[in-house]
Amino acid sequence: MPDHRAILHVDMDAFYASVEQRDNPELAGKPVIVGGTGGRGVVAAASYEVRRFGVHSAMPMREALRRCPHAACVRPRMARYKEVSGEVFAVFGEFTDLVQGLSLDEAFLDVTASRRLLGTPETMAREIKRRIRGRTGLTASVGVSHNKLLAKLASEMNKPDGLTVIRAQEAQRILDPLPVGRLFGIGRKTAARLEEQGIFTLGQLRAAPESVLWPLFGRDTRTMRDRAAGIDERPVVADAPEKQISSEETFETDIRDHQRLYGELAGLAERTAERLRSRELMASQVSIKVRRRDFTTFTRQRSFSPATQETGLITRVATELLQAWFDEQPRVAVRLLGVGVSHLSPAQQLDLFAPGDPVAAGKLDEVVDRIRERFGGTSVKRGNSLE
Repeated sequence: MPDHRAILHVDMDAFYASVEQRDNPELAGKPVIVGGTGGRGVVAAASYEVRRFGVHSAMPMREALRRCPHAACVRPRMARYKEVSGEVFAVFGEFTDLVQGLSLDEAFLDVTASRRLLGTPETMAREIKRRIRGRTGLTASVGVSHNKLLAKLASEMNKPDGLTVIRAQEAQRILDPLPVGRLFGIGRKTAARLEEQGIFTLGQLRAAPESVLWPLFGRDTRTMRDRAAGIDERPVVADAPEKQISSEETFETDIRDHQRLYGELAGLAERTAERLRSRELMASQVSIKVRRRDFTTFTRQRSFSPATQETGLITRVATELLQAWFDEQPRVAVRLLGVGVSHLSPAQQLDLFAPGDPVAAGKLDEVVDRIRERFGGTSVKRGNSLE
């Protein structure tokens, strides 16, 4: 595709489950579900062996185990997945600086400028797959095309361990028979409404009159018709800055005990602050998220200055926000609790003259981070996070 952009979409195959199977040889070749094991747990990842039983991500764990009772259930190890993701993204950086990460296991790469030095896009895709397998033992599926839409569709076509190229001249032939639900931006409800209008495929969507599409898409009508035709001018945007870092927990049973909720909140604040420090960032706004039994969700936030990455301050602000919320709803049962930080900026040297001895607080955070890095995330707990 010398006359077009060269875009790759790389998607690791059943990433979390594959990491667990690699790290524990006893799980190799067996149906594996990664996710919460409580009554309200959901599937975070499903190995290809368990997908044959109809199990997929975001499915309630109870339903997944009903379909495949003999599956091995593993709790997520996010620190481990981030570590392996770092190895994968390091491979991407060897081919281009234009890497747009979508998640730990998925990214777009614009390799247009790399063709002269590294060969055709297909050659680069094969080498990326080879290096990922060589360094991590895992497989990836890669889609190759001249835009992001087609590259992503291509990566989904021959999973696992696939490599699919969609060239400009064959895009229409490949797209036209696909169901409308395969198009980015069309969910189940919109797909059902399109089918009510007799539009089942992307070819039919591309040819549909505007009078039929406008009630469904409004101002996005032209965009959706273009996408059905394989037209997508979105650039690969590298290094998009993080806007928020957060941690949340859905409880197996709703909690009314305020003291227990304060303990849970402290643990979430600590996890959020640890992630903030690992990214060498500071925050000047703390927010909490509270979901009641009836699924009504509330958020509260507070800004402050100067910015911080200190666990104690983030915990204190989050606790004050939760106390104020309890004043409004003193007897409510809580289903989900979360702590987030935003208004992020690069970490700076501590102010030696700031009140509250920030140097000592920073040293404590540093010691706790190092202990957990060496001995695991549960090796040490702060007193305020204990029930």
